[in-house]
Amino acid sequence: MTLARHNSIDDRDTLPKIPSWITLARGEAIEDVAFLSGATLSHLHGVLGREVVPQALLRERLALRAAEACMVDQGRPERAGGLRDAVHLLRPGDLPGPAGEAYLSWRRAVSRPVSIKALHRALPHFEAAQIAGWIDAGKGAPVARAALVLEAVLAQDPRAEVPALILADAVLAQALGWGHVVALLAAGLKRADLRERGEDLRLACHRAVVVSASEAVRLAADLARRAGRLGAVAPKLRAKGAGEAVDMFLSQDAVAPAALPLPDRAARRLCDRLVDLGAIRELTGRDTFRLYGV
Repeated sequence: MTLARHNSIDDRDTLPKIPSWITLARGEAIEDVAFLSGATLSHLHGVLGREVVPQALLRERLALRAAEACMVDQGRPERAGGLRDAVHLLRPGDLPGPAGEAYLSWRRAVSRPVSIKALHRALPHFEAAQIAGWIDAGKGAPVARAALVLEAVLAQDPRAEVPALILADAVLAQALGWGHVVALLAAGLKRADLRERGEDLRLACHRAVVVSASEAVRLAADLARRAGRLGAVAPKLRAKGAGEAVDMFLSQDAVAPAALPLPDRAARRLCDRLVDLGAIRELTGRDTFRLYGV
């Protein structure tokens, strides 16, 4: 178990906030918006290096937001709850459906270090060589490179919005020296933005980064506090397998009791106790087929 880093209240309370001069600015020229997006990414970069932030969990939550944004842009009804159900309540042999497939692509993309192999695993309908070609399409500064990749993929397949956004975020992560994809662009771009090209698309991407990276910083601070509470109660748990269960909650957006390394009844009892202790939440509001998360 790796919980010690979540136990420092001072560290969690001192996670730097986005300065108001970034969040309140309203730049119009691409040079101004590019400056703001660069400042926001620099701030997020510092937050991503903090040990008190549960990094895998943060990436999963951002992936869920990205998948939800893609559903909104496609005019589909699925939101966070429906996407979670589509993935976590699958039975052997079931197909996740279009929404579930999109969410699975995002989850797979953020789960492993950035590489062509990992991206091919997330996007199996595309050849690895094709993905490599797109990844190499971007040149220049990080957001500009991401916009070029987004444009290249959509020029070849206008319906491939989810793959285009995943690959654009992958290029952004590589350009910034991040080890994993961090889902940022999808939550900040509108469907109309994806029809833009050239400088207009770059401008839209810069604006999306300002919004999404700011939200990611706020989410990171919230998850650090929640992870701290879970870490504080973890030593009180005596059930065999409780340590592995806690690690799952610290790295996954949602967990079904059946997925925990405990017998079914013991898993449900552990989840109920952690909810009572304020360490996790029940995410569905249902009496059955429940999902839990930090």
